[in-house]
Amino acid sequence: MAKARRLTVLGAAAALAGSLVAVPASARTVSPHPGPSASDRSTTATPAKTPVAVGRGGAVSSVDPDASAAGIEVLEKGGNAVDAAVATAAALGVTEPYSAGVGGGGYLVYYDAKSRGVRTIDGRETAPRSAGKDLFLENGKPIPFDDAVTSGLGVGTPGTPATWDAALDKWGSRSLGQVLRPAQKLARQGFTVDETFRRQTADNEDRFRDFPASAGLFLPGGELPVVGSTLKNPDLARTYGQLAHRGVEALYEGELGKDVVRTVRKPPVRDGAERTVRPGDLTANDLRTYEALSQAPTRTGYRGLDVYGMAPSSSGGTSVAEALNILERSDVSRLSEKQYLHRYIEAGRIAFADRGRWVGDPAHEDVPTKGLTGQRFADSRECLIDDGKALTSPLAPGDPRHPARCGSAGEAAPTTYEGENTTHLTVADKWGNVVAYTLTIEQTGGSGMVVPGRGFLLNNELTDFSFAPASPAVHDPNLPGPGKRPRSSMSPTIVLRDGRPVVALGSPGGATIITTVLQTLLNHLDRGMPLVDAIAAPRASQRNAAATEVEPGLWNSKVRGQLEALGHAFKQNPEIGAATGVQRLPDGRWLAAAEKVRRGGGSAMVVRAS
Repeated sequence: MAKARRLTVLGAAAALAGSLVAVPASARTVSPHPGPSASDRSTTATPAKTPVAVGRGGAVSSVDPDASAAGIEVLEKGGNAVDAAVATAAALGVTEPYSAGVGGGGYLVYYDAKSRGVRTIDGRETAPRSAGKDLFLENGKPIPFDDAVTSGLGVGTPGTPATWDAALDKWGSRSLGQVLRPAQKLARQGFTVDETFRRQTADNEDRFRDFPASAGLFLPGGELPVVGSTLKNPDLARTYGQLAHRGVEALYEGELGKDVVRTVRKPPVRDGAERTVRPGDLTANDLRTYEALSQAPTRTGYRGLDVYGMAPSSSGGTSVAEALNILERSDVSRLSEKQYLHRYIEAGRIAFADRGRWVGDPAHEDVPTKGLTGQRFADSRECLIDDGKALTSPLAPGDPRHPARCGSAGEAAPTTYEGENTTHLTVADKWGNVVAYTLTIEQTGGSGMVVPGRGFLLNNELTDFSFAPASPAVHDPNLPGPGKRPRSSMSPTIVLRDGRPVVALGSPGGATIITTVLQTLLNHLDRGMPLVDAIAAPRASQRNAAATEVEPGLWNSKVRGQLEALGHAFKQNPEIGAATGVQRLPDGRWLAAAEKVRRGGGSAMVVRAS
């Protein structure tokens, strides 16, 4: 089957016959330490981590040094940003298997330097064709969330391999086999276990012990992996070899796919396990008919910049755009810390109220994307913000189809739960192409089920659907349906000025992804922080909830008391997101930036440091 079979062109993309969307569209001046280049990296098994690197020839930023090194290796050998992004993602499937991999999905945003256009691929997992609104109901009531997480019932049709195939076919310069080589080698030779990996394994230990394939891979000798030890995954190396040899049809039409279906329909639970694991209804036809969708990005103007993101089925692009448009009327750069955080929190609250009512899979729901990302609608919502008093959640949504000043479109509904894991990578090449790519298997550890003999975990992505309407009186666009994509918050974002890159970034973190990307953009573009510091700054996340989640840096600050005096309520979240980004400097160099501390720190690399 031809590669193009895995790619469907939607909406405006169809009208343009698959061409890139042309964009009208400077980088801020910074002078950070250059960081490591490809030539001066250590030759030890695991490269050193650094949160910032500056240089030429291209840049990669991810949460993991082995993964960033895989992308740099491809750039060094003449590959472009898309080639390097797939190589980095495949390596993350080895070293970050609880966050992403062959068994998951994601969203990729691509900037083409030649045409100065931005395109996206929706590689979100889909529900089986047999799924209905009652997918997670028993006797008319939602099943326990944890029961859905560790089950075949929560597994969606994987979209990650189709995303890789589609991106390489449209914009890459190397074959899938070529870009999988670094990850295949890494899986075969192993990677060094760090404290984050051990902790995440411990968090999943009870689940993994109930699945022999999971326990055999992640609990060597029946014990938690030791920090500093080497963990190998020869089964995944062979899986990558099959994908390299046969292409992604090995999953969507071959023996690999049969093993996935078998695992979902008859979960391989150990004898004597007390856990009841519900089977799913994924079929070979669901795999065979899966398509990665090529579609136009969301776009909004912000202070002379063009901000591009992911359109529905993700809510990331629409929500970030709406919040930025709400804040467009404020001089964020001149506000006090209290005023800035107050307006940022309220913009997030409003955007999430509208997201909950309007955003779902556009193949199944009438999603008013243009209205949600328009300045007119944002202005009709911005008037809700009172600088002397906090709003109360849940806040009722507005109507982007018929914006009315401070108006609402019905009753308020609470924000439904969304898991907080995923991973993100950002890549740029020497030609100026850029990729922002967020990928996931949903919960940390996904479904908990490794496909026997294949070396990768299956997602539990269908738990991103609403199990039942958040409010009986409010239409919920995110209920399950046949072949439907669950709503996501993944927000890979690329910002341009006059058609040239300024910054690209993204983050994991479930629904906190949207606020993480928004706050990082505001910190960098408005508050003047260098990108690495904008990423490192303490975060707050308001998602139309009674309390705003804040990291310790804000919880322990005097500004919390000032905001509480306005009526804001807070609760602590020890860690929100784990962003990565790249920035184009005025002299043409690339700056790669990652976390300094979160998830043990990220890994920024460039081909030639300067």
